[in-house]
Amino acid sequence: MQGLFGILIFIIVIAVIIYIVKGIKIINQGEVGIVERLGKAKMPILEPGLHLVNPFLEKIRKVIIKELTMDVPPQNVITKDNVTISIDTVVFYKITDPVKAVYAINDLRRSIQYMAQTTVRNIVGKMELEEILSSRETINGQLREQLDIATDPWGCKVNNVEIKDIVPPRDVKEAMEKLITADRTKRSSISLAEGEKESAIRIAEGQRESKILQADAEKESNIKRAEGIRQSRILEATGEAEAIERIAQAKAKELELEYAALRNAGLDDRMVAVKTLETLEKASQGDANKIFIPFDATKTLASLGSIKDVLKD
Repeated sequence: MQGLFGILIFIIVIAVIIYIVKGIKIINQGEVGIVERLGKAKMPILEPGLHLVNPFLEKIRKVIIKELTMDVPPQNVITKDNVTISIDTVVFYKITDPVKAVYAINDLRRSIQYMAQTTVRNIVGKMELEEILSSRETINGQLREQLDIATDPWGCKVNNVEIKDIVPPRDVKEAMEKLITADRTKRSSISLAEGEKESAIRIAEGQRESKILQADAEKESNIKRAEGIRQSRILEATGEAEAIERIAQAKAKELELEYAALRNAGLDDRMVAVKTLETLEKASQGDANKIFIPFDATKTLASLGSIKDVLKD
């Protein structure tokens, strides 16, 4: 009896250990756990950490709530101008409602992929090729907005949509490359012509400025040369005037000395006057046009009329 009781206790302990081991569940960071009891979701949702559930009645379904990336396979799209192009896109999304993501849609990733392909066809099919190639940012914004609205009932948030590559047909690509090359050649020719024009204008302006500066320099040089000549002539005239004045002063001094000598010789006034006149005649024959007469000699000259009569006698 005791042996049977011991076996029963052993079985119970083993069952409890199995129950605990199977019931311990670990939810990792970036995930949540949905508890399903007999096929029905049970609230609340399990957060990251260690949890204990009933392993016989409950099942844990883990859902990743981190931002996920999905590469949408390239697809052919016909543009508005009837050009078939291949577009490759990438969708960035995040699950915001794990319950809806699990139970509102059968396969969330495949559904987002199909929705992205359909949305790309709808948007790009209304645009021409040139507009598509130059409006990637606009297309990305429209794709993100429409996909976000479409996936909201699935508990999903589309954060971004990026067009990885747009591949036009080979003939269209070659034609576009030729067009781009021709456009670049045209721009290069225009830039070269504008550069040559600008260079010619700069050269002409430089030559004009050079001629103006040269003319101004010549004018300034002529003015300074004329001013120099004028100053030279003024100095020369001043020097000549001073020389003449000094010669005259020397003649006057000589006359004064001769007059004093005549007076000292004991000649009378009439003879002094005659000698004075002879000296004046000699002085007037020089280059000086100024003659300084001593004051004393003027008295003698006053009697020139009488001297004239004496000379007649």
